[in-house]
Amino acid sequence: MTLYIDYTTSAQFFSDVNNNLLVQKDPRNYINVLSTQQLNTLDNVSLLDIFLSAGNVVEPHYHQNAAELVYCISGAANVSFINPFTNRLHHYQITPGQVVNIPQGWWHWEIATADNTHLIAIFNAPIPEVILGSDILRLTPSEIWAYTYCLNESSVKNTLAPIQRSLFIGPPTGCHQPQGYQPYAPQAQGYQPAPQAQCCQPYAPLPHPYHQQPYW
Repeated sequence: MTLYIDYTTSAQFFSDVNNNLLVQKDPRNYINVLSTQQLNTLDNVSLLDIFLSAGNVVEPHYHQNAAELVYCISGAANVSFINPFTNRLHHYQITPGQVVNIPQGWWHWEIATADNTHLIAIFNAPIPEVILGSDILRLTPSEIWAYTYCLNESSVKNTLAPIQRSLFIGPPTGCHQPQGYQPYAPQAQGYQPAPQAQCCQPYAPLPHPYHQQPYW
């Protein structure tokens, strides 16, 4: 994408990313953004300035228009993604000075494993577009999840009911985990496929209106 800028009258060369808040969960967990919407002289580059405390996660998502380079400034994080060519789940623990590169369109997430974690996510696009897992879950009708994967529709609806908006940073504020719950830590590679279930009734779609809001 080629950008045409009038460098004589309207060009912007400075921006304070601290003032460009994208989303905030609380004072220790928030994301700032810098794109051509904030600094019009950028070319095919943009970034997210990510601050996380231990156990917080940039929710599973993908960028349909950009690859992402995640650079750790402070703290530590697990960066995970699924390679769509091999169906392999990759986990990388990064500390200051280390990076993980995530190709365009790959499903991924980042979990802080230390307090005061600071990450920079750099994109090869003037504005990073995103599809969030929370939006896929909440905007897909529960009857579609139930029918497609042979699940109990009432259970699906109850499970997904708390997801009322785009999340960005999880777990949600006020989330109560069962007693003895341990924060998520990636396990060894590999999985066992679930037994094939016996079901279901043919699905007949019902009207399911919704309105999707822009991300930013």
